[in-house]
Amino acid sequence: MRILIIEDDRESADYLVKAFREVGYIADLASDGEEGLSMAESGDYDVLVVDRMLPKRDGLSLIGSLRDKGNRTPVLILSALGQVDDRIKGLRAGGDDYLPKPYSFAELLARVEVLSRRNVGPAEETTYRVGDLELDRLSHRVARGKDELTLQPREFRLLEYLMKHAGQVVTRTMLLENVWDYHFDPQTNVIDVHISRLRSKIDKGFERPLLHTIRGAGYMIRDGIR
Repeated sequence: MRILIIEDDRESADYLVKAFREVGYIADLASDGEEGLSMAESGDYDVLVVDRMLPKRDGLSLIGSLRDKGNRTPVLILSALGQVDDRIKGLRAGGDDYLPKPYSFAELLARVEVLSRRNVGPAEETTYRVGDLELDRLSHRVARGKDELTLQPREFRLLEYLMKHAGQVVTRTMLLENVWDYHFDPQTNVIDVHISRLRSKIDKGFERPLLHTIRGAGYMIRDGIR
């Protein structure tokens, strides 16, 4: 699940990002209303967590603008304003849920997960196949032919992302943002190292390679050399 947190209090924002990532979700952060609106419009998020009192553009104005433009991403509003009238204003502005501060993360997480289920589209595939390579997202099982492969968690995420985009070029930036949650290229060889390890596990000893390096572009997983 991809979550956008729009919160200007740095301590609270850092806490939420860390907490959501610890439970396995991708969490992005915007520190003011204008930045939040831009990210919400351009990103593919499952849920927005929006502080009501924001610099540059307040949370209710942000939500109203999104709804006016047809963006229906579920929104949970966080606010120190917890009176009934405040909650009603938030919901009428286009919010889907309203949680007064202070709150427990357990409750926030439960509410976000409920909102994400409301926004579910067609069921996402649980099994990916490329040639004789198969990855089961639910059981975390990976096999090539009759051989079951053992992958580390990051290797599994990397392979899952590549197989989800089988036949397409996947750039380093795409991998950094979707597998490592980085939003910049830190000039690290982390991708090269993991690609090398993954290739040795899924291709070594097999006649037909599946994981290919596309020079100057990125990587691709596909059945066959061409």
